[in-house]
Amino acid sequence: MHTESTLNNEEPSMSDTAESNPDAPLRIAVLAGGLSHERDVSLRSGHRVASVLKHLGHNVLVMDVDARTIASLKAFSPDVVWPLVHGGHGEDGGLQNVLIALDLPYVGTHSDGCQRASFKPTAKASVRAAGVLTPDSVTLPKAYFSQLGAQEVLGVVAGHLGLPVVVKPNQGGSGLGVSYAENADELRTAMVSCFAYDERALIERYVEGTELAVSVVDTGDGPHALPAVEVVSQGRYDFDARYNPGRSEYFVPARVDDSVQARAQEMAVTVHRALGLGNLSRTDLIVDAEGQPWFIDANVIPGMTEVSLFPMAAQAAGDLPKLYDDIVRHPAVRP
Repeated sequence: MHTESTLNNEEPSMSDTAESNPDAPLRIAVLAGGLSHERDVSLRSGHRVASVLKHLGHNVLVMDVDARTIASLKAFSPDVVWPLVHGGHGEDGGLQNVLIALDLPYVGTHSDGCQRASFKPTAKASVRAAGVLTPDSVTLPKAYFSQLGAQEVLGVVAGHLGLPVVVKPNQGGSGLGVSYAENADELRTAMVSCFAYDERALIERYVEGTELAVSVVDTGDGPHALPAVEVVSQGRYDFDARYNPGRSEYFVPARVDDSVQARAQEMAVTVHRALGLGNLSRTDLIVDAEGQPWFIDANVIPGMTEVSLFPMAAQAAGDLPKLYDDIVRHPAVRP
């Protein structure tokens, strides 16, 4: 039997019980919300995960990250924290550093790995050093466009990378601020859209092909890849296509050759290791016409909503509730 948790819950801490009985219910704080552009998605992720954990018998409290969060964590005294705050403020290592300072075990990745993965140019450089193919790109701050002249800068970029390109914010996810540009006018518009979300823009050579998402899990026995999810969307796979039913179709496992799926999974595990990621990650890839996967992005806190790719892969792999249970019982970061 499970109960709804509240901050004035007077149950004793389960930490001692959990240590003596590995199957005992845990006190779990799920952190969601926050003030990023991905707030609503984060809340959906948090409540979805909390629902699964509650049905497993755990004592779960969802906390909307705000000025009361630290006091709430101290009052609740969780056995483990599962941070599900999406976007820069949730995935750049800052929130993880707070949890480390509070001596709280948490699900996910150490702050060092979060920083490597959260900043897209750093992630691309790290995985390229590990032998992973990723499209050529340049990263430019907004200030350069006023100092050097927008038309001149974009002309140089287009000449260097060629067109089409994909423009995306230096940080963040869910397709926010991401645009496809195949001519100079579209490139200018894409830069304006991108700078609404970040002061730095990553401009990346476009690779045409099949979009795959490969999730990786590590519950203490080393990282292993879940089945690849193929994404087919009407138009670009933007925020609306990701979270509003009807715009996208998903195939699990992906409709690619077994050898291609194996290469994509191997690449995702290599990315996970190269970036120093923890319990879970999701790597987004493009498979070109020759069957070669290209690294596009890494997510340290993948979405967990009803239309998110990590839960789809976990469900296809077998028992999703058991996987979540294994994850909270083996948090990657401990005091």
